[in-house]
Amino acid sequence: MYAEVLRRNPGEREFHQAVHEVLESLAVVLGRHSEYAEMKTIERICEPERQIIFRVPWQDDSGEVQINRGFRVEFNSALGPYKGGLRFHPSVNLGIVKFLGFEQIFKNALTGMPIGGGKGGSDFDPKGRSDAEVMRFCQSFMTELYRHIGEYTDVPAGDIGVGAREIGYLFGQYKRITNRYESGVLTGKGLGWGGALVRTEATGYGAAFFAEAMMEARGESFDGTRVVISGSGNVAVHGIEKVHQLGGTAVACSDSSGYVVDEKGIDLEVLKQVKEVERGRIADYADRVGSASFVAGGSIWDVPCDVAMPSATQNELDGEAAQVLARNGCRYVVEGANMPATPEAVDAFRAAGIVFAPGKAANAGGVATSALEMQQNASRDRWTFEHSEAKLAEIMRGIHARCHETAEEYGSPGDLVLGANVAGFLEVAEAVHAHGLI
Repeated sequence: MYAEVLRRNPGEREFHQAVHEVLESLAVVLGRHSEYAEMKTIERICEPERQIIFRVPWQDDSGEVQINRGFRVEFNSALGPYKGGLRFHPSVNLGIVKFLGFEQIFKNALTGMPIGGGKGGSDFDPKGRSDAEVMRFCQSFMTELYRHIGEYTDVPAGDIGVGAREIGYLFGQYKRITNRYESGVLTGKGLGWGGALVRTEATGYGAAFFAEAMMEARGESFDGTRVVISGSGNVAVHGIEKVHQLGGTAVACSDSSGYVVDEKGIDLEVLKQVKEVERGRIADYADRVGSASFVAGGSIWDVPCDVAMPSATQNELDGEAAQVLARNGCRYVVEGANMPATPEAVDAFRAAGIVFAPGKAANAGGVATSALEMQQNASRDRWTFEHSEAKLAEIMRGIHARCHETAEEYGSPGDLVLGANVAGFLEVAEAVHAHGLI
């Protein structure tokens, strides 16, 4: 099956990696469910239902015409409308979007919510662009995308490079073109116009809740733990916040220029001011906090910790870094980003006895809360922060329980990678079969 995926999708390295990781887990499923082999269920799930690529022309502030490329891969709708974020970053290409969309299928299935898997984005870089330029790009992007999405069809959200500002411009253009105030067509909206409380915090909070459940299953807790979280964007900031609330101490975070170590624990107020208000660099944090030191370049995984939460981008933690973590006594690795650990790193974690949580399980809090936003939009309701956070915690604990129990049922106790892949696959496969050969 993997050889066929390689043949049909040449050059898409990240997609190949995501498929390989899932296929490694499914041999035990085919041994029990021969019908999945006969009906080529796995092969069908590996092939997107629809792949959309389009031109995005727009004009910058100097009057120069710019051309970007837009993507939307609607991967699988067996469980519900396609659901997954939009990423605006120069690295975006079809292979990246397919890898993210493929992961999204199983991540969404694990939440237990009625949502399928999809992903999209563009090679447009919002960094350094004016608000007017971002608006013009978003309007052009939505002028094509609008015909492919809808509350019951495909519901995009934000991802890297797409925050509340971008979602606002995208929603405004969708409303203008369609003449419909369809709140459920996008999630991650502003609180004043259909957004949900806890959505901003959800991915970081969710990863911390998942880590807490992992530790509780082994008779431990966050109390007194040293935590290293890579990145300093939305996921990392709110992961740090929840880790501190749960009793741990996040001592390091990073950006593309390097990392900071603060033995007293990252000062969240200063970090938010630097990264969210001023949009500065992580070195600025060290300049303002006397207990912090900045390391240019290097690897944040050199910092000793009990819990590592890679929360920046794909393949940021390689086999060598994993071995350093193991030597320094790390006991848990929880993926806050999508596929941040390489296959070599995962092998090293297993060899060292480190408990590892894959992103499709541990970072599902964002999409789970997006689905909760859809519920509130459909009922014209708004929940309190406390109610929404309690729902998120319940969902994340439920995902951990499903992964843990499935791993035991299929003969690999404690293997959360196998548990997540098998549990997510079975949920999707059952629906695929129920809908017939389509």
